[in-house]
Amino acid sequence: MQRIIYFLIRNKDFILFLSLLSICLSINISYNEYNKSKFLNSSNSLFSSLYNTKFTISKYFNLEYQNQLLMEENRKLRYSVYNPKNINLSIRKDKISFNVTSASVIKNSYSLSNNFVTIDVGINDSIEIDNGVISSKGVVGIIDKISPNYSRFISILNTKFLLNAKLKKSNYFGVLSWDGMNINRVQLSDVPKQANVSIGDTIVTGGNSLIFPKGILIGYVESFKLDNSENYLELQISLATDMRNIENLYVLKNNNLKEINSLDE
Repeated sequence: MQRIIYFLIRNKDFILFLSLLSICLSINISYNEYNKSKFLNSSNSLFSSLYNTKFTISKYFNLEYQNQLLMEENRKLRYSVYNPKNINLSIRKDKISFNVTSASVIKNSYSLSNNFVTIDVGINDSIEIDNGVISSKGVVGIIDKISPNYSRFISILNTKFLLNAKLKKSNYFGVLSWDGMNINRVQLSDVPKQANVSIGDTIVTGGNSLIFPKGILIGYVESFKLDNSENYLELQISLATDMRNIENLYVLKNNNLKEINSLDE
């Protein structure tokens, strides 16, 4: 208390100045309509600016939570798409169902000849080897290693990556691979030359591998030519997913895989 008194005595001139200034400003604003109007407009502008700043900051810190909600919503939608029995279809053309698990990338390589990506889900999340991995835009890889809480998948940008793929418009199949050259382009080989291929045609998963559902987007035909035997076409495919910019992914687990494989035993 004594310090407060000393502070007031020491700064009495400045405090008196501020008091008189406040009184003068108050009188000036109260009895002058123009000044009053300007003051109110300035006050509104100031408080609006402060409110917008507060809203922007709150929105920024809420992005992660909103992103998690969006990921969960997308996961449920994809689960419905890959499990027709759950959306009350009267006729099911494909009885194979897939479980969908959302995941986030924690390590990504794309500049090597054999690239891998690590994600934050593992055995504890029911992830298994040979599960397919997709982004919101298309195929990105296949799980090859798992631990309790993490998984690694072979990137589509890996020279050892092979996948059954087809032309969406004609159902002609081929083998998808990567030549290790361009990170935006993969190759589709062994496509019969009678396939009616056009630049811009859509390439999707064929479904024969049982790792991915049929019809998952891979990319688009950029160019094509006959191979050395002149019996098959070699297609250059522009990837739908930018592998340099992947963050939120989905792991697909074929719920019928063990039963199907048991028939070969």
